[in-house]
Amino acid sequence: MSNAEATTTAGSAPAHHYDHELGNVLRLTVAQALAGANAVVVFATGAIVGNTMAPTPALATLPISIFVVGMALCTLPAGVIARHHGRRAAFLAGTGCGVLVGLLSALAVVAGSFWLFCAASFLGGAYASVVFSFRFAAADCAPPARRPRALSAVMAGGVFSGVIGPQLVTYTMNLWPPYLFAATFLAQAAVAVLAAGVLAGVRLPKPTAAEVAGGRPLGVIARQPRFVTAVICGVVSYLLMNFIMTAAPLAMRLCGLSQESANLGLQWHVIAMYGPSFFTGRLITRYGADRVVSAGLALIAASAAVGLLGLEVEYFWWSLILLGLGWNFGFVGASAMVLECHRPEERTRVQSLNDFAVFGMVALGSFSSGGLLTAYGWNTVLWVSFVPLLLAVAALAMAAARNTARAAG
Repeated sequence: MSNAEATTTAGSAPAHHYDHELGNVLRLTVAQALAGANAVVVFATGAIVGNTMAPTPALATLPISIFVVGMALCTLPAGVIARHHGRRAAFLAGTGCGVLVGLLSALAVVAGSFWLFCAASFLGGAYASVVFSFRFAAADCAPPARRPRALSAVMAGGVFSGVIGPQLVTYTMNLWPPYLFAATFLAQAAVAVLAAGVLAGVRLPKPTAAEVAGGRPLGVIARQPRFVTAVICGVVSYLLMNFIMTAAPLAMRLCGLSQESANLGLQWHVIAMYGPSFFTGRLITRYGADRVVSAGLALIAASAAVGLLGLEVEYFWWSLILLGLGWNFGFVGASAMVLECHRPEERTRVQSLNDFAVFGMVALGSFSSGGLLTAYGWNTVLWVSFVPLLLAVAALAMAAARNTARAAG
């Protein structure tokens, strides 16, 4: 299906579908701010707690890897719930997992159980998989012309996650001595309860019979060149963000830098991840998703280059900030591409398939991050990141060549 066909078909939704557009987008933005803090807490604490309790140092980042596995494995089931029972049902199921991850993580720290902490991290990934569907739910609330902006507006809520998450860690991590981070995880559960209250007010139409049926076979949709390009760019943007960010807090600790420095670096990283979302949608509307994704990949390359300049705290911070900016342009731009690849009745299936592919590949990459860091060091993690970048650049170049050939024909 061509871009024009997708846009035309997507525009066939009835007008009443958008009656609650503003209220829904606002609620989803607030929920993104609250629920997004879950991932920030996991990334800020996961490798540290893992390094303390893991049977071997090589498993220090396993909880974060399992978090990403949870994101991947729970994406499709969340899409099934949304398709049959509506998005709000999926949202509330996800926030239930968010409450459990905080409670079980606190219990794991108190009991000194590494494997219970890993199980809690899996539930955290399930929660995150639902949180990432907020962006597509916002796009569903808006007419086609405003969808990139609605998607981007909800992602902007992550700016506040970048403040809430690290500050939650900083101010609660020592409240329950000698159990580092135990109080943090209880606070994380409380924030998930607040997010559930916000999401309960989202008003979206019930799934139609056509949507439950699902439209074309996924194999047909997945073979679209535009969809393949979107998935590759989404995978690389998210893979490298996770790959580098997973290793960064532990690398900073191994370099003798403080936990507070790592928390502050992650705070600015997450703000950089979501801050551009206030205008990314407008950039996509004006310049096209492909150019925005290209800018994102360039920023991720700059992030790795800056990290290679030294092991002082400022290089870690600037590397994390550039990484966040690059992820925003790359991931939001790739998500906008996905909106061009499905009909209205196919949206939950196609969006879930995209996220499954993205998070599945990210999970595979995540498992290698901790091993590379402990065995070969921080610089190796950064050098390896250039390989996927070349793949994404090649995919965009091929897409541009197809567009040029189509225009010439």
